[in-house]
Amino acid sequence: QVQLVGSGGGLAQAGESLKLSCEASGRSFSEYAMGWFRQAPGKEREFLASISWSGVTTYYADSVKGRFTISRDNAKNTVYLQMNSLKPEDTAVYYCNARPQRAVVAGPWAADFGSWDQGTQVTVSS
Repeated sequence: QVQLVGSGGGLAQAGESLKLSCEASGRSFSEYAMGWFRQAPGKEREFLASISWSGVTTYYADSVKGRFTISRDNAKNTVYLQMNSLKPEDTAVYYCNARPQRAVVAGPWAADFGSWDQGTQVTVSS
């Protein structure tokens, strides 16, 4: 079982950037493909991005493609989400997600599987 702790959220103005981090412990980080989701008030949890265990393959939702970048550092057991050109509609609680290494990183993930961190609030003001 992997434990995840997210950090890096906060308040930003529209157009600014934030970088989220999610550190894993408990099992070998390289055993997991990783992803990021978000959930705005009154809405379902939305898939944003995923990255393979090696970091070679990534996949992005259309809503964040070109603005957000997912990356990982297996030596630091950490996955990142660099968020640029933030918009007020990016306001949400952001979650990182861990799935077995074999998880396919070629399409959106459903929000009903894997391990989650506690969530990190991101608020973007106009």
